Amino acid sequence: MRVVDFDGTVYRGESLFDFYLYTARRYPKVLGCLAPVLRHAIDYKLNRASLEQLEPAIAAVGRRYMDALSSIPGTDVAELVNDYWDRNIHRIKDWYEPRPDDVVLTASFDVIVSEACRRLGVGTCIASVVDMGTHELTWLNFGDNKRRRLLQVLGDDVRVDEFYTDALYDRPMIDMAEHAFLVRGERVVPVK
Repeated sequence: MRVVDFDGTVYRGESLFDFYLYTARRYPKVLGCLAPVLRHAIDYKLNRASLEQLEPAIAAVGRRYMDALSSIPGTDVAELVNDYWDRNIHRIKDWYEPRPDDVVLTASFDVIVSEACRRLGVGTCIASVVDMGTHELTWLNFGDNKRRRLLQVLGDDVRVDEFYTDALYDRPMIDMAEHAFLVRGERVVPVK
């Protein structure tokens, strides 16, 4: 089985952040959610916050963002996601040739990435989960949570032949895979 990370690996950029910017241009009301996102991301990158501290912060910011977006009269999140991918599916990197049996394993929100996977013909998308009724983040698919969720969804006996990522913090998945690759732009480099 081939498992691929999404953001920075098969997609040029960070889809969740790009979607946020896309909606902020249309609905400036959601701009107030940006500062906390940047602060928490910087703290994590500088090792001033652990994943355990980051998870509730991401959940709170995600909920505020979805609440703000949903409170705008006439907005339909599914419609925004479709329009976003109409304009951005070209950002899938050239090296990536999707296969129906691929598994996309990402920290981005399922509500955004699952539509890209559908368009690419990828059958399995395992992402961070947002309850669209409550806007609560019910699963943050990051770090070792990716490995744990993969096993929950596909079973403890799942075998990962190839894993592709743009970041070494995906070490639990790199360790689990028979072969692992680091993606830098369009370059794919074996790391295991």
